[in-house]
Amino acid sequence: MADLNALLIFANVADVLSFSEAARRLGMPVSTVSRKIAELENQLGVRLIERSTRKLRLTDIGMEILEHASKSAEIYEAVNRVICRQRAEAHGTVRLSAPPNIAASVIAPLVTAFQKKHPRVNIHTLMTNRFIDHIADGIDLTIRIGRLEDSTLVARKILHYRHRLLASPAYLATIKAPHNPADLLEHRLCSFSVVAAKTTWAFTGGGDAQSIVFTPALAMNDYAGLANALAAGAGIGELPPIIAPEMLRGGRLVEVMPDWHFDGVDVSLVHLGNRHMSRPVRLFKAFCVQQAPALFKDLPA
Repeated sequence: MADLNALLIFANVADVLSFSEAARRLGMPVSTVSRKIAELENQLGVRLIERSTRKLRLTDIGMEILEHASKSAEIYEAVNRVICRQRAEAHGTVRLSAPPNIAASVIAPLVTAFQKKHPRVNIHTLMTNRFIDHIADGIDLTIRIGRLEDSTLVARKILHYRHRLLASPAYLATIKAPHNPADLLEHRLCSFSVVAAKTTWAFTGGGDAQSIVFTPALAMNDYAGLANALAAGAGIGELPPIIAPEMLRGGRLVEVMPDWHFDGVDVSLVHLGNRHMSRPVRLFKAFCVQQAPALFKDLPA
């Protein structure tokens, strides 16, 4: 197989019929140009250029090969132009998947901040709770919450937090406040749930571990909706701190049993691998890793 680099040098020599002028254009020594042409001729086993003391002339086979070498040079130039444009300003599309529950709290602020910095990068987001096949679904990056089972994927943690047990001041004013997990069974409990009839909450506190199993008074597969229900006095429920944090700051919700904690949860960016990752995808990944902790400060761990 012919050396592509040598073919590009040959195309430049043939264009000007001068080793010295081709060397000047290519920014390399004349000796290197001459040696590369000789090596190409030896490799192909044919004479491409007839040399005399005064001028160069292409052989018949040299003329024929020049047609293909010129096309290679054009492709090389086109590729260089694409790379230069990419380096000058990122543009393209990032295809992202994430659970619907974090669309407003996590995805919207991250995407908006990223596109202010890279306005020519489009973000196409698929919000779904189903398992994503990155190849079949055409997804570049997936945001996953919790444990990752697929060992073939590359994961980068962007956030870590624990859920908190919350209720409205109005609800707590009408009941005896719980002091340990067993006390919760005397209350209206609200949980995030898709289809399960029973919910299990596991706590640690003061070096002890306790769990309760219950049938929720209200089960909902939407954390934003659950936050509003709790603020309206529906009962006691658990929420991630990235969902409606303004309700806690504004006093519409307060933490219940703050000495008893749920286990921590990781939020990770997941993708197939680092090889051949487009520049927009690489930039968005790096942006999320850097900016997600800045957007969500002081998360309970």
